Amino acid sequence: MRFQDPAVWLETLATDGIDVVCPHCGCRAVVSAEPDEGAYAMHWPRRFVCTGCAHVARWQPKGGISYWGGPVDPYFRLPLWLRARCCGGRTLWAFNEAHLALLAGYVGAPLRERNPQRPGLTMVARLPRWLKSAKNRDEILRTITRLNHRLAQRS
Repeated sequence: MRFQDPAVWLETLATDGIDVVCPHCGCRAVVSAEPDEGAYAMHWPRRFVCTGCAHVARWQPKGGISYWGGPVDPYFRLPLWLRARCCGGRTLWAFNEAHLALLAGYVGAPLRERNPQRPGLTMVARLPRWLKSAKNRDEILRTITRLNHRLAQRS
């Protein structure tokens, strides 16, 4: 099986919605983008909606700083719904189903090709070494399967 880097950025994956844990009820919630034609996608306003308790909140880019990196959403800084311990205490995380599928495709492929137009700038190129290591492949894929089951539960 061959994986070709689709040349997407982490920020691009976040525009499709980020699955998070609701701080009020612990159910799955979604942080979604509200497109603004005059702004770069990373700076679009965001809306938080809980599927359990119907709590709603907004994040505005003016004065609000997004935080990229780690198992929290970059806007409200809430824990991601798709996160699990893996490979000696490290945390495997994904923003949403598309992000998880991309990780599964990459990790599961014995042959991985970089994107020639953007080497080093894509989400895949910036993955941590432990996630890229073939010796961790089986454990990572088992963890991804567990996260897919959690995603299927949807709450």
